[in-house]
Amino acid sequence: MPDPTGFLNIDRRDRPYEPREQRLKTWREFVRPLTVPEAGRQAARCMGCGVPFCHTGCPVNNLIPDWNDLVFRDQWQSALDALHSTNNFPEFTGRICPAPCEAACVLNLDEAPVTIKTIECEIVDRGWREGWIVPEPAASRTSRSVAVVGSGPAGLACAQQLARAGHGVTVFEKSDRIGGLLRYGIPDFKMEKSLIDRRLAQMEAEGVGFRTRAHVGASIPLGDLLAEYDAVVLAGGAEAPRDLGLPPHGLTGIHFAMDFLVQQNKRGAGDAESVAAPMGAISAAGRHVVVVGGGDTGSDCIGTANRQGAASITQLEILPQPPAREDKALTWPGWPLKLRTSSSQEEGCERDFAVAARRAVGSNGRIEALECARLEWSRGGDGRMIMTEIPGADFTLKADLVLLAMGFLAPHRDGLLDQAAVALDARGNVAARESDYRTSADKTFACGDMRRGQSLVVWAIREGRQCARSVDGYLMGASELAR
Repeated sequence: MPDPTGFLNIDRRDRPYEPREQRLKTWREFVRPLTVPEAGRQAARCMGCGVPFCHTGCPVNNLIPDWNDLVFRDQWQSALDALHSTNNFPEFTGRICPAPCEAACVLNLDEAPVTIKTIECEIVDRGWREGWIVPEPAASRTSRSVAVVGSGPAGLACAQQLARAGHGVTVFEKSDRIGGLLRYGIPDFKMEKSLIDRRLAQMEAEGVGFRTRAHVGASIPLGDLLAEYDAVVLAGGAEAPRDLGLPPHGLTGIHFAMDFLVQQNKRGAGDAESVAAPMGAISAAGRHVVVVGGGDTGSDCIGTANRQGAASITQLEILPQPPAREDKALTWPGWPLKLRTSSSQEEGCERDFAVAARRAVGSNGRIEALECARLEWSRGGDGRMIMTEIPGADFTLKADLVLLAMGFLAPHRDGLLDQAAVALDARGNVAARESDYRTSADKTFACGDMRRGQSLVVWAIREGRQCARSVDGYLMGASELAR
C-alpha cells in the first residue's frame, strides 16, 4: 500500500482539458497530463487491496497496485517494466480505454476511484521521454514464420509477442497505413498517430515485417500465406457496420461513421483530398448533423463534426436515458450503466434518448430531414426489454448529414473468411476457443474483434497476447510467453 492514509488525505485529481474554444481549433490531443509529482500523489491514493478489484475490471490484467506503489516511491522505470509485462501498448489504452479498472476500484464506492488510466499514461509517456523504451529483439531466432492478417491492436500485440519469441513475423494490412481502427477509427484529437508510428519503429527493430495495401482474400489469396508460413493469425476485426434499415429513399447524405472518420484521419495524415475522399468528401461544415448511435463511435463523430464546423449536431440513442448514478450495491465492481458525457459531447451537441429514426426526407436527391419516433421501453413476461412507439410522439429533425454509428455486427464474410473456410459462431464471428485461439482450419488462429466481436482496445491487446502464446506453443511444443 503506497500510503496508508493517502485515500483519506488526498483528493482525486484527473487530467484537465484545454478550454473548449481552444481545442476546437485544432486536431491535436487536448488532455493536459499531470505533473510527475502530482501523478505520484494520485498513486498514493491506491489502497493496495488484498483482493484488487481493479484487476477484475482490467481485461489486459494490468498489475495496477504494483505500479501505483512504484510510482509513489518514484521508481518510474520499474513501474514501466511492470506495466509492459501485461500491456504492449499502454500509451494507447491510457488514452482511449474507457477504464473499467476505475469502475471496479474500491474507492469508486465513494465516486472517487484512483486515476488509474492517467497514471498508466504518465508512466509510459515518461518512459518514452526518458528513452527507457527500446526495441527488445529475441536473443535467438527460430526457423518458424507467422503471418498476421490485420494490424489493429490485436494483430500488433500478437505480432510483437511472437517476434520477441524469435519467430519471423509479417503483418498484412489491406489499408495504406498500419494501425487498423487505431489509425483510421480513432480521431487524432483523442490519439495522435505519431504514437502508433513510434511503436511500429520499435517493432520493426524487433524483426516484425509490415506489408500495407496487402488485402488478404482479395489481392493476396489466403492459400499463398498458408503455403508460405507455418501459422496464420486472423486479426482483421469486426468491420461490418450495423445499418439503420430506413425505407428505400435514394437520398445522398447518409453515411456510416467509419466512412466519415476515415476521411478526416487521412486528411490529418497529409493525404490530398483525392486520396482521402476518392468517392467524394463527407463534410459536416455548415451542415445540420444527426448522429444515430450513442456510443464511443458516435461521440467521435460529434467531436469531428464540431471541428469541421457543423451548424448543429443531434445525437440519437434508441435506449432510454441511463440514470445519473448507478446502484453501487447492484453493479460494483462491474461496469455500471449510468449516464456518461464525453469530452466531444461537452463540446456541443443535443442528445435525445429512446428515439428511433424511421424515414429519410429530402429533395433533389439529398436528405433534408429525418423523421423520428419516440419509444417506450417495458419488460416483457420473459424478462426481455420490449420497445414500442408512443402514439402521436413523432417528430422531424432537420438533417443535412446523417452519420450511422450503431456499432459493428461481425467480420466481413467475403474474401478472407470464405477462403479460410473457418467455422463461425452464432453471431458470425470466427469460432475459436479462448483457451487456444485455434480455428477449425489447419494452422489458422483468430483473435481480437474478429473472434469475440466488437469490443475494447484492452480486450484486443489481451487476445493478441494470448493468441501469440498459443501460436508459439503450437510451433514449438511449449511457450514461455506471458498470457
